[in-house]
Amino acid sequence: MACAARRALRNRELRLHYQPKFDMVTRRLVGAEALIRWEHPDEGLLSPMEFIPLAERSGLIVPIGAWALNEACRQAQTWRRAGLDDFHVAVNLSAVQFKHADLLETVSEALDGANLPAEALELEITESMLIDQGGDPGGTLAALTMRGVHLSIDDFGTGYSSLSYLKRFPVNVIKIDRSFTADLGDKQDALVIVRAIIGLGHSLGLRVVAEGVETQAQLDLLAAEGCDFAQGYLLGRPLPVTDFERTFVPVTAF
Repeated sequence: MACAARRALRNRELRLHYQPKFDMVTRRLVGAEALIRWEHPDEGLLSPMEFIPLAERSGLIVPIGAWALNEACRQAQTWRRAGLDDFHVAVNLSAVQFKHADLLETVSEALDGANLPAEALELEITESMLIDQGGDPGGTLAALTMRGVHLSIDDFGTGYSSLSYLKRFPVNVIKIDRSFTADLGDKQDALVIVRAIIGLGHSLGLRVVAEGVETQAQLDLLAAEGCDFAQGYLLGRPLPVTDFERTFVPVTAF
């Protein structure tokens, strides 16, 4: 499998799909999350769960991650030039990438190669990457922030009870985990948790994204609570570039 993944990178079998992100106030398209897929010649389209863990163990995640950053930045700039002036793209970092010594250089090369403004790139990391990885996460985040890149905490609320990193690290965005979004409208404690996350984020000057929005009731509750952005199947599934353009570029609001 590791050899196959290496061939996939060499043979350009990797793809990025893009899931749209909408502003909850203006209801306009503001960006997308780039999600990696493998177009396997025999097994068809593979999700990241089927090959990313192996790529992390083998070290292939570093060149794969660099490819994803370059491709996402290039595509975001293409859409900005096509008229989506404020469009930004979010790219997930793995723990291995986050600890890699060349991360800042890789990010800078992707931005410069695409001529994309740094503030149009959002790097998504998890809570555990800030707490578990050792080294100097604060130094890495500070360097990325100095470069102008925005940083978000993915799957917020599912990791650790300590929230001190929100004060210590230069984070711009927190993403409400889909497990909380899924229970909105059905479980009162989910609403309480979502309300608390939004309030906490805003009190610290952070923007809040809800992921996994699948029903109009969830969207309405999130809007009522002041959530800033939303993404999920209700608003749009992850799509390859041509389908994303056909579906969302002409119609930029929901």
